[in-house]
Amino acid sequence: MPVAEAYRAAPRYLDLGPGFADEVPAARFPEAVLRFRNQPWAERVGLGPLSHAEWKNAFWAFHALPNNLPEPLATRYHGHQFRTYNPNIGDGRGFLFAQLRDDRGRLLDLGTKGSGRTPHSRGGDGRLTLKGAVREILATELLEARGVPTSKTFSVFETGEALQRSDEPSPTRSAVLVRLSHSHIRFGTFQRHAHHNDTARVRALVEHSVEHYYPELANEADVPFAFFRGVLPNAVRMVAAWMAAGFVHGVLNTDNMNITGESFDYGPWRFLARYDPTFIAAYFDGTGLYAYGRQVEAVGWNLARLAEALKPLSPSAPWQDAVNEYEALARRAVPRHFLRRLGLAAADDDTNATTLEACLAYLGETPVPFSQFIHDLYGKRSFCESPFASQYTGARFAAVQAAFDHHEVGAQADLNHPHLTRPYPVDLRIEEVEELWARIDFYDDWAPLAWKIEDIRASAPPAALSSRE
Repeated sequence: MPVAEAYRAAPRYLDLGPGFADEVPAARFPEAVLRFRNQPWAERVGLGPLSHAEWKNAFWAFHALPNNLPEPLATRYHGHQFRTYNPNIGDGRGFLFAQLRDDRGRLLDLGTKGSGRTPHSRGGDGRLTLKGAVREILATELLEARGVPTSKTFSVFETGEALQRSDEPSPTRSAVLVRLSHSHIRFGTFQRHAHHNDTARVRALVEHSVEHYYPELANEADVPFAFFRGVLPNAVRMVAAWMAAGFVHGVLNTDNMNITGESFDYGPWRFLARYDPTFIAAYFDGTGLYAYGRQVEAVGWNLARLAEALKPLSPSAPWQDAVNEYEALARRAVPRHFLRRLGLAAADDDTNATTLEACLAYLGETPVPFSQFIHDLYGKRSFCESPFASQYTGARFAAVQAAFDHHEVGAQADLNHPHLTRPYPVDLRIEEVEELWARIDFYDDWAPLAWKIEDIRASAPPAALSSRE
């Protein structure tokens, strides 16, 4: 396989030893139609030169990459699902396929979704719908463009099976997806071994995580506690970026949070149309537990569960103080991320919070869409030519303008970005997602999706505002 010089295999998960994963075979699919290939990220991890046939062998047939994991690994974890502990989960339709270094030297995972049944499938078929794969492509592309730490959709093959699903018209088309992520070690990975009182494996996970993801903490006096303190700000960064992006993940269970602070595993996600803190993405979230306005709280609750799993390693450490620190970190981070999206420089914390409150108070009373507001007011530019210009009036909007007076335009704000000349921002409302899928489902027309991805990538702000992580 002609990988590039940049390819650096790093199958470090094997270092953990037994008890953390199960070797599993990949499913055998009747068809292989490549629907998405993330060439920019393939180049960054040294897989750019792969031919179509080689890409298919790797990401449809799942033949091992050079010097990488010899067999796929279905990882073991538990998790709180809607705050009810579930010890019967794990990688049920996916596995860890490979690990490698990117162009910054970071350890990254190639994991799958829809790659077949595993010991953790709980009676499921281990498959992924093509619609689910398309939705994940769209979510990861727009989140990356908006500077949100996220996994990347790396590859999607349509696989030629007819799947039965209870929550959408069936039979429906099938796919296998590969995602690139900084880590697939979940909060629930620690919970599983803590649940079994296996402190040796919890400690091994901590040591592994510090070695490969938080090496700066290796010499701390209390490594488990320092590790938790290291995870905290990354989780804060992630949820603050979601809030600024108007993103609703939908299923913030502890098994859907990883230790490096990036979102992944996109199911019933949505982006806000209008600002609404009660908006939910998942139809089955009857209590609004994971509503847009409760995401900060949900991430904090999950961090507390991670602390509980780690506490036996260092019983005397001030775990509750560290958990309590999260709220203060998030209170500062959310306004700062919102200001960055607006192309404004942060001021002191109180001023930042006041500005955010003024913006949200206005958005709560206006028909202006969430993303349109950010597009129109980016960098304090004139909104006179906006389709919503007539809405920028009244006392609530005057308060926004007054709050903006306390902020300079951000040093990296690009007021000449071509995207800003458009009347409407690039967005992803559910109606458009459904329309893109309908073109594929009824007409096998993939051009609108390709155009949308191109549009999303072109809309990305300057490098300083985009994580590209």
